[in-house]
Amino acid sequence: MGKPRRAHLQMLRSFTWADLFTFGNASCGTVSVFLCLYYLTEGQRGFLWAIFGLLPLAAVFDGLDGYVARRWDQRSPLGTELDSLADIISFGIAPAVLGFSLGLRGFWDVMVLTYYVGCGISRLARYNVTHAALEDATGQVKYYEGIPIPSNLFIVMLLGIALARGRIDEAVWFGASQLGWGVLHPLTLIYALSGTAMVSSTLRVPKL
Repeated sequence: MGKPRRAHLQMLRSFTWADLFTFGNASCGTVSVFLCLYYLTEGQRGFLWAIFGLLPLAAVFDGLDGYVARRWDQRSPLGTELDSLADIISFGIAPAVLGFSLGLRGFWDVMVLTYYVGCGISRLARYNVTHAALEDATGQVKYYEGIPIPSNLFIVMLLGIALARGRIDEAVWFGASQLGWGVLHPLTLIYALSGTAMVSSTLRVPKL
C-alpha cells in the first residue's frame, strides 16, 4: 500500500482564529523593523512615530491570541511555538533595532543589544519547555520565571520619550563613552538589565 496522501495546504488548515492574532503580532514587529530601516536610509522621523503605535498594538494582539485560544478552546498544535516566534520579533528584535536606529550604534551597544535578543530567545525557549511543570491543578500557569518578554515595551516607551524630546543620535541621553576600541552609550545598559531580568530563575512574576 502507498503512503496516505496529505491534504493540500494541510498546515494552513491547522491554523485557528487565535493564530491570526499571533500573525498580527508578528506583522506589527516586522513592519516596525522595516520602518527603522526606512529611517536609517531616508532620515524621516515620521517612520519612527508609527513604530510607537505598532509595538503596543503587537502587545494587544499578543493578549488577544491567548484570550481567544482559552475562550473558544482553539489551541492549535503550532500555537505555542508561533506565539514565541512572534514575540521575539515584536518584543526582542524590533526594540533592539529601534534602539540601534535612534543612536545606540557603538560596538559595545551592538554587543548589549545582541545579548538582549539572546536573552529573549532563551526566555521564550525556557517557558515552552517548562510551562507544563508550572501549571496548577486547573492547568493555568500562576507565575513567570523572569519577566515576560512583552514587558520590554517599557523600553519602547522610554525611547518614544527620547524621540519626542530630541534626545536621539548624537544627543542621546547620557552621552557616549569610549571603552577600549569601541563606544558604549550608557542608555544601552537598560537593555542589559532587561535581558538579565528575562532569564532570571529567581525572579517570579505573577501571571495576571
